[in-house]
Amino acid sequence: MNLNKDQFIVKNEKGEDVKCTILATFDSHETKKSYVVYTDDSKDKDGNFNILASIYTPDKEETKLENIETEREWEIVEAVVNQIKGELENEDK
Repeated sequence: MNLNKDQFIVKNEKGEDVKCTILATFDSHETKKSYVVYTDDSKDKDGNFNILASIYTPDKEETKLENIETEREWEIVEAVVNQIKGELENEDK
């Protein structure tokens, strides 16, 4: 997978290319890992965009997404997503 500034392409479980849009990247001092938060522009049953997150290594030429496996890591990602959401909501006011 090539990770560029705004978008990247991954293969889904059917082997089809799926374009994803990067919403945020960040490093955690606690876990010493880098995370990418993104959407594949799919929507849930309520019409909200699905937000995904993965671990990635930013300094590699071919970036590989890795699953987030611990509850603590998900808490960190959720906190960052909520912070971004709050900042966006404040911009709209």
